[in-house]
Amino acid sequence: MLRRSLIVLAICLGAVLVCYFWIDRPTAFFVDRHHLDQVKVFHWLTYPPPELQTWSPLILTVLALRRTWGPWSRWQKALFVASVSLILTDQFRVCLGDVCGRYWPETWFQNNPSLIGSGMYGFHPFQRDDDLGSFPSGHAARILSFVFVWFLVMPRTRVIGAIISVAMLASLVLMNYHFVSDVIAGAFLGAIIAAYAVHPASFAGYAGPSNVAISEI
Repeated sequence: MLRRSLIVLAICLGAVLVCYFWIDRPTAFFVDRHHLDQVKVFHWLTYPPPELQTWSPLILTVLALRRTWGPWSRWQKALFVASVSLILTDQFRVCLGDVCGRYWPETWFQNNPSLIGSGMYGFHPFQRDDDLGSFPSGHAARILSFVFVWFLVMPRTRVIGAIISVAMLASLVLMNYHFVSDVIAGAFLGAIIAAYAVHPASFAGYAGPSNVAISEI
């Protein structure tokens, strides 16, 4: 898993660099120029990730109580692991946000400096402030940290999970909440933590990320 993680990390860094220099700014200006952030459906699609995080502790509590009555079913175990993965991912994302210190695409919180609002663009490492927390995307990290657990251990959920995930990830860019590279980095972070959360959970039929064709029980 470590070898595969390093390979994926290298790919992610390459994609982030390409987006940073050639894609992020044109995309943000395009969204702003065409007022795509005014489309309500894109706004609604950004609601579920933080709400899911808010309720994750309660979900874990309910599942822990359920476990006292007997073994979990496969989907209950997946839900437990996905909730743990989500909580861990968000805390990890907060740390990386402080380390990277990137300005947001748009001004949306207490006149925060941004590309669209004040022409500010780039990274300012190790500056802890809400003005500098765009990278990696917390929403993207939450989405993948939860959905990727199901992708790995519940194959029948993959199609619907992929559709929902792509729509939510796209909405972050189309609302100018995040740059494309923020979303890529956040998605990678969520997926890798989800994979490591699943690995020790001992799902029957699970053979690791390299073999996701898992039989249902």
